[in-house]
Amino acid sequence: MWVDANRAPVLKPLAEQFKADTGVTVNLVIKDNQKIPDEFITQAPTGKGPDAIITAHDNIGRFVENGVVAPLELGDASVFQEVSVQGFTYNGNVYGVPYAIENIALLRNTEMVPEAPATWADLLTAAEGKGKYKVLVGLDPKASDPYHLYPLQTSFGAPVFELQDDGSYDASKLAMGGENGGKFAEWLAQMGKDGVLSLNISPDIAKDQFVKKQSAFFITGPWNLEAVKDAGFAYAIDPVPPAGDQNAAPFVGVQGFAMSAKSTNTVATQKFLVEYIGSQQAQEALFKEGNRAPANKAAFETAKADADVAGFGAVGATGVPMPNVPAMGSVWADWGQTQANIIGQKAGDPKDAWAKMVTTIEGKI
Repeated sequence: MWVDANRAPVLKPLAEQFKADTGVTVNLVIKDNQKIPDEFITQAPTGKGPDAIITAHDNIGRFVENGVVAPLELGDASVFQEVSVQGFTYNGNVYGVPYAIENIALLRNTEMVPEAPATWADLLTAAEGKGKYKVLVGLDPKASDPYHLYPLQTSFGAPVFELQDDGSYDASKLAMGGENGGKFAEWLAQMGKDGVLSLNISPDIAKDQFVKKQSAFFITGPWNLEAVKDAGFAYAIDPVPPAGDQNAAPFVGVQGFAMSAKSTNTVATQKFLVEYIGSQQAQEALFKEGNRAPANKAAFETAKADADVAGFGAVGATGVPMPNVPAMGSVWADWGQTQANIIGQKAGDPKDAWAKMVTTIEGKI
């Protein structure tokens, strides 16, 4: 198995137990997480690659298209959070054992605003007179940040792709155009004009200004919690309130383990991944190391003793997996650039700019 340096110490006792139970040795090979996908695609077809790898779910579509991963039988998939299984589902098959989920939410300084806003309008009202900024969202001046703005886009009923019944994406059906997409584009333009969203606020500036109490609200993920905790004020983790009339669903990233299509040890590999790494005990141990909400429901219930995990986990349960389809590679650049132009008041008519973006992306796909 190829694993990263952080997970290897947690997996070592599992591998030892597996050998004691089955007589099969699991060799844990430490790799740079960023390099695993490309090296796996290169080495798996030669037969010299690993039997299994650690991976983010959004690599799965590329792995399937390259013929390097095999479907897995999870057995009782209901032991895992639904969104985590959806993340590893591609064309109706499950290609990984999920172990953790991660997503953004709304951080709220409860000393400044005691109650969570139910809608975006409520947020703007509650933010009046509470610091320099009504809300902080880190954006790039040229590429905006479709990831952090996605829950607001979904609240207008404009998801990136259509979702199929099994929770997987239909990459042939871009869904963020039409009337709903146009409404979101007009909303983006208004937020840019009003200064609520600013291309001058980078992720680092957003974090810095939130910990300095220059805003009561910050849309971010658990990776910024340490700085907030160090600031010493009370905070809450809330759902991102909808700006449109639908649920604001953030992207959810799922971490897990996939099996090589070229493995000659498929029975043992599947058993180790599903029964050992998928177990409550293993996922509780992985949580303690990485502090990401466990995919295993029973492990998540234990982890919920941590209020931060409970908060982000509750929001993640209402989210949607980051698309795992290869077509997503054709989406990000135009999506982000168009958002930036609209927010920066450089797009002309926002609805027209958004429609042109959709046509461009469809052509690339």
